[in-house]
Amino acid sequence: MALLEVDRLTVEFPTRRGTLRALDGVSFSIGAGEVLGVVGESGAGKSLTGASIIGLLEPPGRIASGEIRLNGERIDTLKPEAMRHIRGKQIGAIFQDPLTTLNPLYSVGRQLVETMQAHLKLSDAEARSRAVGWLREVGIPAPEQRVEAYPHQFSGGMRQRVVIALALCAEPRLVIADEPTTALDVSVQAQIIALLRRLTREHGASVMLVTHDMGVIAETADRVAVMYAGRIAEIGPVASVVKAPAHPYSKGLMGSIPALGHRMARLAQIDGAMPRLNAIPPGCAFNPRCKRVFDRCRVERPDLLPAGDTRAACWLYAEGAADA
Repeated sequence: MALLEVDRLTVEFPTRRGTLRALDGVSFSIGAGEVLGVVGESGAGKSLTGASIIGLLEPPGRIASGEIRLNGERIDTLKPEAMRHIRGKQIGAIFQDPLTTLNPLYSVGRQLVETMQAHLKLSDAEARSRAVGWLREVGIPAPEQRVEAYPHQFSGGMRQRVVIALALCAEPRLVIADEPTTALDVSVQAQIIALLRRLTREHGASVMLVTHDMGVIAETADRVAVMYAGRIAEIGPVASVVKAPAHPYSKGLMGSIPALGHRMARLAQIDGAMPRLNAIPPGCAFNPRCKRVFDRCRVERPDLLPAGDTRAACWLYAEGAADA
């Protein structure tokens, strides 16, 4: 059984001009110890999917339909108080800006201690000892002294290491990492991703890694889900999606990445832009930008269909499509 199962998740935002559908029937699962990368353009619904799973949807956003199951039990219907016990203990979260996660008024040690004591039965001495151990494990130098330091006394990369420690210190089964390296220098990004990958594997945690960086996905993930306009366009093993993408949108994304050792006069590009939520076209949402569009694409929206080693939401892989 999968650790996390998301089934036909639909998220809506009521407005004065009508209801906007930000996620439309998103389905995927994450197995124990697996890293699922979620990639796509800004506005595709990546972060919103993560926020829905951990129960942090900003009002007036709401889950209109679908189910989210953790260890086989539904969590999307839990009340806020019950969901607070799930967060931290069973689901950890890492966000892109550590300053929004860390409380500037408390030392990092106090924040680690309070997080652990909220979910684990530990004395003050035990929790402090573990806090020092976690700072050491994430690579903070002189953790015995730095445990009393405040967030502003750390660099951006060191703050993100502290956030990783906070996400993992209660030993959750699942970690939602939302753009964990976006705010960092390129040289630090690789260190943070390597640290996250090592620690989650050592502690047996599954990861949903939200990012727009295909390099990070290729280095870290076991499988990848490509999102477009609130739906999953393609999902499958990371090697298959990177080297032989099936969906025209995935092909455009991969074609826009420069390759070492290959000279190209010009990178491939996807013409147009992702539609606004109030202007998503009928049929496949990608059809106005697709070079392989045909009549069915403009009127009927495809579900994920088998496409070689992956599954793609594209009518090119429906029965009889090749003949047509």
